[in-house]
Parts: sequence; C-alpha cells; structure tokens
Amino acid sequence: MSSPDSPFLAYPRRPADFAATLGSTVIVIPHPDDEALGCGGLLALLRQAGQPVAAVLTSDGSQSHPHSQDFSAVARRELRYAELRHALSVLGVDERDDNVRYLHLLDGSLPTEGQPGFAEAAAQLADFLREKQPDTVLVPWRRDPHPDHRATSQLTAAALVQLPQPPRRVEYVVWAWERAAPEDLPRAEEAVGFQLDIAPVLNQKQRAIRAHRSQLAPGIITDDPSGFLLSESMLAHFAQPTEVFLEAPTL
Repeated sequence: MSSPDSPFLAYPRRPADFAATLGSTVIVIPHPDDEALGCGGLLALLRQAGQPVAAVLTSDGSQSHPHSQDFSAVARRELRYAELRHALSVLGVDERDDNVRYLHLLDGSLPTEGQPGFAEAAAQLADFLREKQPDTVLVPWRRDPHPDHRATSQLTAAALVQLPQPPRRVEYVVWAWERAAPEDLPRAEEAVGFQLDIAPVLNQKQRAIRAHRSQLAPGIITDDPSGFLLSESMLAHFAQPTEVFLEAPTL
C-alpha cells in the first residue's frame, strides 16, 4: 500500500471522465511496464472515450536481466517489446508499429542533455509528435528517481520545444512512490498534482501490468538471479483505484 504520509495522497481527486478532456495523447515510456504502472488506467479511460493514443518507447528494455545466457540482449529486447505491445492492446491502444515508435536507446544508459545521441533521439521524438499531433503528451515526472525516467523527461522537453504549438504536458509517477528523496518531490510553484479515479478500469490496468511477465515473479528469464523483478510493495502502489499526475500550473 502507499505510505500514508505520501504527499501524492493529499492531491485532489478528479473523476474518471476527466480523462477524455486530455484529447488525443502520446505517452512517452522509459521502459516497457512504465505505461501500465504509471498510467494504465488513464490510457484505458482515454480509449474508452474514443481518444487516439500512441506511444514512444525510449529504452530497449534489455538490461533488466543483463547476465542471462538463455536470453541474448536482442532476445531480451524483443521479449520486452512484445510485452509492451500486449499491454497496450489490453488497454485498448493500437499496438501496430505505425502507432508505437521505438527509439532503441540502451536500457540504463539513456543520454541526457549534452550527451552523445541526445539531440538525435529528441529529433526522432519530435518527428513522431509532428506526425501524431497529440493534444497531450504523457511523460514521467521530471525527477522520478530513475535515471532513464529523468532522461526521458529531458528528451521529451527537448522535443517539445521543436514544435510550433507544443501539446499539453502531463507527468506521471512511477518510482517516486518508493524512492523519492525530499528534493525529488514536486514543489507547489512547478506542478499541480491530482489523483485520477481509475476504478472503472482498474482490472484492465492490472491485466496490462501482468502482460509484463518478465518483470513479475517468478519471471520468464530465470537464469539471472540478479535480474530485476517488481516487488510486491512496489506493485501495491499501482493496485489502487487512483493514479497520480502532475502538470505545470497555468499562469
């Protein structure tokens, strides 16, 4: 369960039908599973409302079990990509390749601003956003305490400034539930937080999370004891009937 003193739990609640007001949406995902964990409910509600949803995956997801001999890096990547497509389909999102863009950046080593590959990846993301012309972009919270999540936030910001009319930017929370230091949390002047009621689609979200079988015990890649699996305590945050989002305050 969520910590009772989490600041996220003090955010006001918005009803499920708020989701439709976001319009057509592109979600930018650091790793396969972040889409289901952070905003699977919102994605399902958007699709129920008939809003188009497309996705960009920044990392290749290959390093959750880096010492596996049974699954090569390419096999791990393709497994994670297949799990992502399955999860998106469970949420009602068209998972065809023209609706999902893969940046193929190395899991665990996403470039940040000024590093090699950053400008090229931001340009690819900007191209996809020009193609889809979404009303809203969903992106990890800018200080979500995982380096790939922060890099994904930076890449998205760099892509958005390349657009003549940037879409609305809404940030979702994954690792800040468990790992956030005080300085990682949103400040009042930089973000307005809210909880979205996802009770009508909570079961759908849980099915999407379960699509990521390689990340859930007992896992599929069983020859790397040091490999990553989502803990029960982590999963409990995403079994709640609300999801948390942040948006820059309007001036």
